[in-house]
Amino acid sequence: MAPVLRSYVNGGWHRPAEEGRPLHDAVTGAEVARISSAGIDFAAALDHGRRVGGPALRGLTFHQRAALLKALGQHLREHRDRLYAVSAQTGATLGDSKFDVDGGIGVLLAYASKGRRELPNDTFYVDGAVEPLGRGGTFVGQHICTPLRGVAVQINAFNFPVWGPLEKLAPAFLAGVPSLIKPASPTAFLTAELVELIVESGLLPEGSLQFVAGGTGDLLDHLTEQDLVSFTGSASTATKLRTHPTVVQRAVRFTAEADSLNLSVLGPDAAPGSPEFDLFVKGLVAEMTVKAGQKCTAIRRAFVPERHVDAVVEAVSARLARTTIGNPASEGVRMGALASLEQREEVRRSVKALADAGRIVFGDPEKVDVVDADAERGAFVSPILLVADPDRAEPHEVEAFGPVSTVMPYRDTAHVIELSARGQGSLAGSVVSADPAFVREVVLGAAPWHGRLLVLNEKDAKESTGHGSPLPALVHGGPGRAGGGEEMGGIRGVLHHMQRTAVQADPDTLTAITGRWVPGSQRTVTDVHPFRKHLEELRVGDTVIAGPRRVTQEDVEHFAEFTGDTFYAHMDAEAAAANPLFGERVAHGYLVVSLAAGLFVDPDPGPVLANFGVDNLRFLTPVKFGDELTVTLTCKQLTPRDTAAYGEVRWDADVTRQDGESVARYDVLTLVAKKEG
Repeated sequence: MAPVLRSYVNGGWHRPAEEGRPLHDAVTGAEVARISSAGIDFAAALDHGRRVGGPALRGLTFHQRAALLKALGQHLREHRDRLYAVSAQTGATLGDSKFDVDGGIGVLLAYASKGRRELPNDTFYVDGAVEPLGRGGTFVGQHICTPLRGVAVQINAFNFPVWGPLEKLAPAFLAGVPSLIKPASPTAFLTAELVELIVESGLLPEGSLQFVAGGTGDLLDHLTEQDLVSFTGSASTATKLRTHPTVVQRAVRFTAEADSLNLSVLGPDAAPGSPEFDLFVKGLVAEMTVKAGQKCTAIRRAFVPERHVDAVVEAVSARLARTTIGNPASEGVRMGALASLEQREEVRRSVKALADAGRIVFGDPEKVDVVDADAERGAFVSPILLVADPDRAEPHEVEAFGPVSTVMPYRDTAHVIELSARGQGSLAGSVVSADPAFVREVVLGAAPWHGRLLVLNEKDAKESTGHGSPLPALVHGGPGRAGGGEEMGGIRGVLHHMQRTAVQADPDTLTAITGRWVPGSQRTVTDVHPFRKHLEELRVGDTVIAGPRRVTQEDVEHFAEFTGDTFYAHMDAEAAAANPLFGERVAHGYLVVSLAAGLFVDPDPGPVLANFGVDNLRFLTPVKFGDELTVTLTCKQLTPRDTAAYGEVRWDADVTRQDGESVARYDVLTLVAKKEG
């Protein structure tokens, strides 16, 4: 009898109290493991995550969590051959395994990078601008995001046993929320190997990751309003989980990625022989055969102009005929097995329903030639291409979760947009065309039913990651039938695990809460110029006031000659007088910014290493000849970098004229050395 998978809960490995049910090698049919969650105290596991994992993560800054994600990604990359070996037992070819394993590792590294670049070196996130709530400036508002104090329960599908868990873990971990991973049983032995590698690394704080092999038991009964559930799987199971009494009563944050009849549209311009026609055919075959079509983003509905249907069928069939199916360990095999015999039977039932609405033009769901394997003991199935009437309901309702796609003709742009909506919500779609007008109309028409749309043509084909590849920087989810949720999505995925709270206060109090200087709050003008202070010595609110500096006609004309900016409003008195915004010649906005820099910059070498940008620059009032400018520069935000001898400092710059009115406002971004660098 094969070994029983262990769970990792409550700070240690748990062996189930029963033998469990068998899990099989998808290629040979041999028993590779057994699975059961018997004996797990789910209430205690959730409590362990909240009580131990949560505080440990919240004690770290975003940058520290990002560093751990990077280290974990590097650790897994060093041991990915171990994952590839186990992945072969799920029916995956080496290419499929790399798609799953390397894709998951890539998500960790992408979130590590975004965490360092886009999030503060702090434990909470300030969201958006300060909102003035009163005329006098003494009452303002600000949104902040703080980590939820619960556990992110992550229930994954069988098709991506590595990528699936890691794409959920990464944003939750970066947000400061511990995860409890529950994989689908058929391929749970690969996720178990992944978790063993993670635990062996010793990189993650205790309680930040738990793993359940087997059923969920009474897990959902113990959820609170601070917990989250993220689910990938069938729409029927998503509905069952979403309507669980505890999820409903406690308003548990729930997101789902479910069934999806994803489409690909061949544009009318993409005739046989064109680059776009070939890209469409190649992409459709790839989506049918990679992971044996077991991808939530795979193309299920291929919409083709009526006049090109026969050509598409012929080209796709020719490519499929060259696809070798069999044991992934054998040389030349391009497509492996489905995840289980049960999955094969489910695909066959779905193909029968689709065939009743059309005809099979390639493949036989009951027969397939395989290399170095037993076609009956292994979960093998032939790629199946169908052609169907787009007005039949079945192609828009039945998903065969395997190497199956249906070609359907469309008449015109309005027709294909209408057909796109019949899927009732999809994760991904693609439009293959070099006609911008057609693409624009289809994208805007189909977008409400799609989470992601790829526009593919000869220009972007070399860099395109393809129709079915979710990217951590973009949302992964879709409306309606696709589940209505979003996973990943860059910082959006992180904020999903945090509570957004509106804070109303006076400026000084808001500055104290957020650690960021707020207009209207206290400034501190010190004897030492702020540019003479190292990062550790600077304080939010430190200010330098410099000026005044009179702006002359000679200044404007010299700037125009030096830069080549001879725009009429600066140089032509008659034309400027006719301008309703100015009425006379005015100074260049960038001259104003340059003069302001000349006023506040300390010229001698010191801790300020570089100015690396200006944000939110606005020119508010024209500056005329004779106006006198004063600049007030205030330390707004300090962001240390843990791995560098310097940090980032954001300064509020307010340039005013002699009557006190602001003429320009912006943020200056500098790199400032640490004293103990």
